[in-house]
Amino acid sequence: MLYKSLEDARNEMNSFCINDLVSKYNRVRKIENAMNFDFIYDLVESCYSPDRGSPSLDPVILIKIALIQYMFGISSLRKTINIHDSVMFDPLYK
Repeated sequence: MLYKSLEDARNEMNSFCINDLVSKYNRVRKIENAMNFDFIYDLVESCYSPDRGSPSLDPVILIKIALIQYMFGISSLRKTINIHDSVMFDPLYK
């Protein structure tokens, strides 16, 4: 029997959580679950001014980017972002 889809089916909305797409065995997820990065805030607090300059990037994010670059042998921030974007949904990286 031929299945004929309804016109309204194209207007359906699906939602999903990106966390559900990443395997619990992913290397980066394992590190995230095993390590608390909050100590970094105490280490860098004296390097940031509370009332001067532009808002800074989160120092924990900067450390995590450097860690990912080291783990995966990535040489630049641009390559890190490009690789992240290209493999985000790749099942081989899950």
